[in-house]
Amino acid sequence: MVVRPEVLAIIQARGNSKGVPRKNLRMLGGHPLIAYSIASGLAAETVTRLIISTDDEEIVDVSRQYGAEVPFLRPSALATDDAPDFPLFEHALQWLDTNEGYRPQVIIQLRPTTPFRPRGLIDEAIRLLLEDPEADCVRGVTKSTQNPYKMWRIEKDGYLVPLLESEFPEPYNMPRQELPPTYWQTGHIDVIRYETIMNKHSLTGNRVRPILVDRSYCIDIDTPYDFDLANWILKQGFLDIDFPQTRSKRSWPQTVALLVFDFDGVFTDNRVWLTEDGRETVACHRGDGMGVRLLRRQGIKIAVLSTESNPVVTTRCQKLDLPCYQALEDKAAVLSSLAQKEQADLKDMIYVGNDVNDLECMRLAGYAVAVADAHPTVLAQADLVLQNRGGYGAVRELCDLIIKSMSIRRKYEKSN
Repeated sequence: MVVRPEVLAIIQARGNSKGVPRKNLRMLGGHPLIAYSIASGLAAETVTRLIISTDDEEIVDVSRQYGAEVPFLRPSALATDDAPDFPLFEHALQWLDTNEGYRPQVIIQLRPTTPFRPRGLIDEAIRLLLEDPEADCVRGVTKSTQNPYKMWRIEKDGYLVPLLESEFPEPYNMPRQELPPTYWQTGHIDVIRYETIMNKHSLTGNRVRPILVDRSYCIDIDTPYDFDLANWILKQGFLDIDFPQTRSKRSWPQTVALLVFDFDGVFTDNRVWLTEDGRETVACHRGDGMGVRLLRRQGIKIAVLSTESNPVVTTRCQKLDLPCYQALEDKAAVLSSLAQKEQADLKDMIYVGNDVNDLECMRLAGYAVAVADAHPTVLAQADLVLQNRGGYGAVRELCDLIIKSMSIRRKYEKSN
């Protein structure tokens, strides 16, 4: 009988970041950045437990909604910008041993800033470590795009000196094809023995096995530009990765009896222009209005619920001929009353939101939709995340989806 080793995956995620504020919760392809590492860890067959080490309550909530465990909060002293990785892992393992008597044989580091892991990478890396009893660690690497034999340092006197002391007389003047291949660590994965961390006091030890990662998966999120690039890569559709999932999604309703929208952040981009005399103005998308009109022609009942009371909401809804309920302290109660008034079954209702005050309505409705730039907890609750942001055609996108589904259903009914 083969005993399965205890393999613990740890994702380190601070609440703050200098380069990109709240980086681990920033949206990437409709999900918070941290959700991609959670998805990879949960999908790995050899991982027996996955935890988050964080100092941030919001990261705790979002991580749990995506299926991760958060057994403790990291001390603030270990959540600074310059905190190294090793004491974070030492703290996590000591806490688990002291409080739970839990001591895994293998520990995996999954950095949330390297979100795109090829399917099977984690299991293959674990296999490499377990098959080599001499190895202290397995680390993800890829071929260097720039060879360090051709790199330099600038000395205090202002002159260049080679970065590496080399066996070659002048490697920086040699053809690159004649230089030894070099590799840089990608951040995708580190698989480490327990003894390497707790006895050798290292995250790598002395004997490190490589696992090669295709360069097309190698993006490290550190700047807003990196997010733009990562979103573009996702849209190309060539990555074979495990995508985030929060829970079993509910099915698209066969019949849409009632469609209910939040207003701010759904019909608008959530920004407000304030004039000097105190008047508020917002920007709406013309395509959203056309989508609503097309859907109403199909006989779909539509309404708007808003926590705020604002004349711009009234004006926009009047133009679209939509019933609007404003200044709501309990949106879920109003939603239930509206369903009774319209004689609509809740399971046949779609609710569209963007912020935490929409969560109860999203749970109550039979199907929940979030705009692409919704709050992370709303994205986690949604059965469908739209491609477009609020105020940038999200409403039209959903209207088109409903019309398309109705057309497909009619064709199916005619053919049967």
